[in-house]
Amino acid sequence: MHIVLVEPEIPPNTGNIARTCAVTNTSLHLVGKLGFSTDDKYLKRAGLDYWHLLDIHYYDSFSELEAKYPNSRFFMATTKGKYLYTDVTYGPDDFIVFGKETAGLPQELLDRYTDTTIRIPMLNNPKARSLNLSNSVAIILYEALRQQNFPNLK
Repeated sequence: MHIVLVEPEIPPNTGNIARTCAVTNTSLHLVGKLGFSTDDKYLKRAGLDYWHLLDIHYYDSFSELEAKYPNSRFFMATTKGKYLYTDVTYGPDDFIVFGKETAGLPQELLDRYTDTTIRIPMLNNPKARSLNLSNSVAIILYEALRQQNFPNLK
């Protein structure tokens, strides 16, 4: 599995996601301008001593990621998703893409990937905008791994 973060802004979120990816043997892809340095102490603290287990990749743009994996499926996680995250079937080489904490994914990506937008059900209240990014990654990633019978996990 692959988790993609497009322009993440908050170091502890990315650190927590990195740790989740490390313990699930999931690749982490960071795209675009990051809102922090990858040397950030909060990022490292959240990932603790799991960094050596992490398969991490960096890209200047989402187009660069797409060019590297032209035959892959990309699921766009968004509060505006067409499907519930449990309604789709995930494969081991699929990418689950998340946007930055303050704005989500760019509209251009959502328009291009309309048929693979997914969402986590939440309270229908404008004051409850979204879940925390690291929680959202964990929820969706573990559903994808469950569907595959938790490959290589005990």
